[in-house]
Amino acid sequence: MNLANIRNFSIIAHIDHGKSTLADRMLEITKTIPERSMRNQVLDSMELEQERGITIKMQPVRMEYDYDGTTYALNLIDTPGHIDFSYEVSRALKAVEGSILLVDATQGVQAQTFTTLEMAQTAGLTIIPALSKVDSPLARVDEVREEVATLLGIDEDEVMLVSGKTGEGVADLLATVIDRVKSPKPTVPGTDSFRSLVFDFEYSNHKGVIIYVRVVDGSVKKGDQLVFGTSGRKFFALEVGVFKPDARPRDGLSAGEIGYIVTGIKEAKVAQVGDTVTLLKKPLETLPGYQEPSPVVWASVYPESTDDFDLLRLALGKLQLSDSSLSYEEEVSGTLGRGFRIGCLGMLHLEIITERLRREFQLDLVVTMPSVTYEVMKKNEEMVTVYSAALFPEHGDVAMVEEPWVEVKIISPSDYLGNIMSLLYEHEGETTDTTTFSDGRTQMTVVMPLRELMRNFFDELKSVSSGYASISYEIKEMRTADVTRMDILVAEESVPAFARIISSRRIQEEAEKAVEKLYEALPRQMFVVKIQARVNGRIVASRRLSALKKDVTAKLYGGDITRKMKLREKQKKGKKKMAEMGRVNISHDVFLKMMKK
Repeated sequence: MNLANIRNFSIIAHIDHGKSTLADRMLEITKTIPERSMRNQVLDSMELEQERGITIKMQPVRMEYDYDGTTYALNLIDTPGHIDFSYEVSRALKAVEGSILLVDATQGVQAQTFTTLEMAQTAGLTIIPALSKVDSPLARVDEVREEVATLLGIDEDEVMLVSGKTGEGVADLLATVIDRVKSPKPTVPGTDSFRSLVFDFEYSNHKGVIIYVRVVDGSVKKGDQLVFGTSGRKFFALEVGVFKPDARPRDGLSAGEIGYIVTGIKEAKVAQVGDTVTLLKKPLETLPGYQEPSPVVWASVYPESTDDFDLLRLALGKLQLSDSSLSYEEEVSGTLGRGFRIGCLGMLHLEIITERLRREFQLDLVVTMPSVTYEVMKKNEEMVTVYSAALFPEHGDVAMVEEPWVEVKIISPSDYLGNIMSLLYEHEGETTDTTTFSDGRTQMTVVMPLRELMRNFFDELKSVSSGYASISYEIKEMRTADVTRMDILVAEESVPAFARIISSRRIQEEAEKAVEKLYEALPRQMFVVKIQARVNGRIVASRRLSALKKDVTAKLYGGDITRKMKLREKQKKGKKKMAEMGRVNISHDVFLKMMKK
């Protein structure tokens, strides 16, 4: 197709502002999907996406639309809205020239709106602002329109009004995309080679790795021998095609187009997001790629049955082929056996990964408490990276600890600011800036440790703001951390699986909570068992689990009381000896109860 008739664009917005519903109406208006095949959230093909009503994985689609007597190819990439998946959004923005900034007319500008807008502006995209849900009786069209216009520094008339539910204004929005978004321009005009940017990929058991590409220069056809710029791996294009929204094979793809190439490669780590694919015979220079996503949340995952370890390894390998931001490595626990330490981009990402392992691979899992990465300097000036409490050095060996901090933006109605300030104090947050909007809402910019953000902050914020507050965050620099390691002792023996890294401010609270939880979960033994929490070499919380009682005098009938006293004394000595020498075997069920929130 002629380059002048191609438009590549994405839809960016805060979570639940109606991106997927708007994409549905676009597919209907452009007749990309026949009416009989239409359903809600067409581009959200994953079962979890349908169930939760959120987009997890970006999805490209090609629409052909007649406008002013010309047929245009509109390549849309629907992106996720949740902050954990902002890495997906950044990749999608590299493949397009324009973006629709969608804001819910009932909610107004939210925290994530700022984050995604900043990404799009940094990428130099044409921004087309639009209000969604304008048909809702709760819509505040005039106020929110003014808010968006002020945010972008434009006239209010330039903010478009659409309804994904009724289709109102969607045809006008498509016309604006055609008029305002620039057509793609090749960087090497007239080349007889080929060069494209990989912005995503998936894995098929039959076809191997299928890469999603934005063609930058030249063209590609089935049978061409290609090479990955970074890994240097050669392969033949077994099939090329476009998304409508399901894969449709074509003879070839040319500059400016978005489509897929089937590589036939069946191993992991060959395809990388941000890599360049070029013609083997006439290679062009590698394009600047993306920053590698670095995991910020770590958790250990073990199969409930040790027989499922190989299946878990296979499942993680397959998930990594479709989710390049997931990382994992094998680890062994003395109590839980063999498992994996998995690194994710956030708490929702971790939840989605573990849920997919359970659903798609029918695995029963034990998932440990999530933790962040700490940089620890020992007294001998050796630096170690720690992402598991069991690996945290002893108190006397630590010179300094650093942890990641985040910048958090919270937008909330002003009535809830008092509650939010109390919550921030509890989570070690420091407010650096506040801005008040015309509709009475306030935006707070806060810096806080990432570990505190993971300590149920999202749920507590929703609770104290009655669900009205919105939040987005960005990982910032490493700062000195005031944290220490807490060990749990059972019968005076440390259990590494129960160790945790906690804030020095909450030593007593966390210690008592952990001891109480284990006291409730651990079955009674034949002897008295001490459950203790040890921090910095001293015991800070303790409970005694009483022994099982047996009446040793039950078999006696009559006779002198001294016979009974002798037997009880003998039992007492036996219990004392067991307490000194006995070990407690902690069952799998107890570990499961301790791992759960």
